[in-house]
Order: sequence, then C-alpha cells, then structure tokens
Amino acid sequence: MPQIKPYRRRDAVRYAEKWAYGRNPAYYDFSAIGGDCTNFISQCLYAGSGTMNYTPEIGWYYRNINDRSPSWTGVGFLYAFLKNNQEKGPFAVEGARGDMELGDVIQLGDGERFYHSLLVTGIEGDGIFVAAHSFNAYMRPLASYTFAEARYLHIEGVYV
Repeated sequence: MPQIKPYRRRDAVRYAEKWAYGRNPAYYDFSAIGGDCTNFISQCLYAGSGTMNYTPEIGWYYRNINDRSPSWTGVGFLYAFLKNNQEKGPFAVEGARGDMELGDVIQLGDGERFYHSLLVTGIEGDGIFVAAHSFNAYMRPLASYTFAEARYLHIEGVYV
C-alpha cells in the first residue's frame, strides 16, 4: 500500500479561482467536444494533489489530448477512479452534502446519468459554492443549479 499525503485543498481552490473563467494553455479545452467540466475539475484536483496515476485504462492522468485517461475528462470515470483508487493520486469516499469541504467534488445527475462535475470553493452555513467549466463559474451557489441528484465526493488524501 502506498503512503498517503494530505490533499492540499486550498491549492485546488486557488487553481479554480485562477482558471474558472479562462483556460490553462497546458490543457486542451474540451468545451466544443462534449464539455470541459471534468477536465477542469481534474486540473483542480491535480493542483491539490500533485500526483497523477499513469496506470493505463484505470489511472488518472493527462499528458496531452491524445494521451490521457478516461477519468481525466469523463464524469463517471472520474467518480470510479476517486472511489476505487488504491495506488497513486487522490482518493475519495462518497458522503453526504454535509461532509463537503473546500476542494471536494460534487457531481450532478438527471436521474439517469451523472453529467457534470463541480469543485467546492466555499461553504457558508448550509450554502455550498462551486467552480465549474463548460458553464464557467466561481463561487456559484450549488442551489442555483437544477439537478435531480448529486453525489458528494470527499477527497480523503493522496496516495504517493
């Protein structure tokens, strides 16, 4: 079992703040081919973890548009990676809305599939605020989104 280091939540949120309304040129912008939300959330997670997992098929990494894992850009694949990862990179447990902390991930669904990934950037009382791409946002209230269901992924740490 690899060692665990802390997830740098503030670094993930700082990255989200910097790039929520722009695009980091080090990464392809997937907006025109299905959406950029999970790509952006992966970038934020990487800023907070500093560790990618280069395991083919089931890892979590980005080298370029043609050399990346499905989990880097796919909502369901990111969920599966974070929940099942036991090697390198960030890992998460699915929890409740009240378990969320800065830098955690929320995925929205329509009752049939999950389609959007968000990063928690603020918590005030019962209010959660998020950052996202595709529909660019920073500190947008989660309550302003329309969705049938949500899953809440609490990042527990980073395997190194």
